[in-house]
Amino acid sequence: MNVSSVMNTALSGMRTQTNKVSAIASNVASISTPGYGRIDLDRLPADEGQSVDPATELTGLIQAEQSFKANAVVFETGADIWELLMRIKRD
Repeated sequence: MNVSSVMNTALSGMRTQTNKVSAIASNVASISTPGYGRIDLDRLPADEGQSVDPATELTGLIQAEQSFKANAVVFETGADIWELLMRIKRD
């Protein structure tokens, strides 16, 4: 695996977590909307008419934040390695 594919994998993970946060925001915003079916990106297809539980949404938000941070660290490490390789090549 090369540095570029590591960075692309990390970027994909960050995009996935961003989509999860967006779904959670939609769920929380629609919590009191009658007939609203909860969006759950981890379960496809989503259960029809599944109610929104604030505790579940908060837990999902915390997990998404931690996963995003982990992917960001991997991305930054890949960028640092890439920069180091470019310096070595120039010297």
